[in-house]
Amino acid sequence: MYAAARDKILSGNRICRNIKNLFNFDPPITDDEVRAAALQFVRKISGLNKPSKVNELAFLTAVDETADVSKRLLRSLETNAPPKNREEEAAKAKARGAARFGVR
Repeated sequence: MYAAARDKILSGNRICRNIKNLFNFDPPITDDEVRAAALQFVRKISGLNKPSKVNELAFLTAVDETADVSKRLLRSLETNAPPKNREEEAAKAKARGAARFGVR
């Protein structure tokens, strides 16, 4: 099962466009940013924006565990590339959005 999941991930299938890259930024990402990304991911895969009381514990546990795994992953990654500048990356994203959707 692991091999099939790995192959699917590495085959170039696209993930949700709203999930942002968190690796190799200067200044480094914060725990709050990782948790926000984990929350977004769990919302996406569960289909729940705000869980009911009966599902709240499972939902929040999934967010916590996803954030923990994500932090471990980001700490273990290595690169020789220089860190990306947050402001420059935000400006690029804004320009891409303007080109795609028009100026608002």
